[in-house]
Amino acid sequence: MSIPYFHLLVKYLKNRYNSSIINYHSMAKRTIYIGSDYMGFKLKQKLATFLRTQLRENVADMGPKKRIEGDDAIDYSVKVARTVVKNKNNFGILICSSGHGVCITANKIKGARASIGYNIKGAELMRLHDDANILCLASKMISFEHACAIAKKFLETKFEPIDRRIRRLKKLKRLENK
Repeated sequence: MSIPYFHLLVKYLKNRYNSSIINYHSMAKRTIYIGSDYMGFKLKQKLATFLRTQLRENVADMGPKKRIEGDDAIDYSVKVARTVVKNKNNFGILICSSGHGVCITANKIKGARASIGYNIKGAELMRLHDDANILCLASKMISFEHACAIAKKFLETKFEPIDRRIRRLKKLKRLENK
């Protein structure tokens, strides 16, 4: 659906139904921000294509644009995390050889909740229990097919906002503000 028609649809829905139940931002297509270091570059390229073509996601490649031996994952992790936290509808995917470096770095950014997707169940639980907004992948540990399955599960799983999970997220937020 093109943007002008989307705006008309939103306007129609707001007029037809109670406008308080129509949230323009929740209807807008989300963006998946993806980044890697040189060790995750090949997987990042292939995974971005999978997300665009198979899952029909809007994907923004935050770098690197080409494989540069010895580049620093930190640069791309910060870029992805800072962009993701600006809009709660968006998600990030970061890739390095182990997943650890990108995860540690992303979690330094206020509002980022990054976790390593070591398997499909782990990806589901990080969303369901912890409302993770950044998936970190280990290019040396998983195949392309496994990475696709993990990313798919991460992106399709919704946070389940039960009391104890909300309480925990509030504690994290207070910690970030100290």
